[in-house]
Amino acid sequence: MSPVLTIAERRQGAADILSLKGRMDATTSPEAEAHLTHLLDGGSRIIIVDLADLEYISSAGLRVLLAALKRLKQSGGELRLASLQPEIRKVFEIAGFHRLFPLYPGVAEALLPSGTPR
Repeated sequence: MSPVLTIAERRQGAADILSLKGRMDATTSPEAEAHLTHLLDGGSRIIIVDLADLEYISSAGLRVLLAALKRLKQSGGELRLASLQPEIRKVFEIAGFHRLFPLYPGVAEALLPSGTPR
């Protein structure tokens, strides 16, 4: 079985929402990176990555998210992560990334201007 990552993009208010489904690993991360780069090059200031349907993330996937976070911070923007499943949250905690990214229970909370990450 080959790794598959399905990516859906939509805009809601001032935020671009990127929904990831499947596996984000060395094989599929370049596709996610291309979507994020497209949004960043288009001037997006708030990107919400919906991880509700992400089953697996490798170090390659983490690097893609970290690079997007750094680029957004440089331009005064924000990268918000929403709906992390327990397995994905554990990977973020082990890597210490839960301290770098604002994590939200769902997309609705991430959309709130004064939303408090959890």
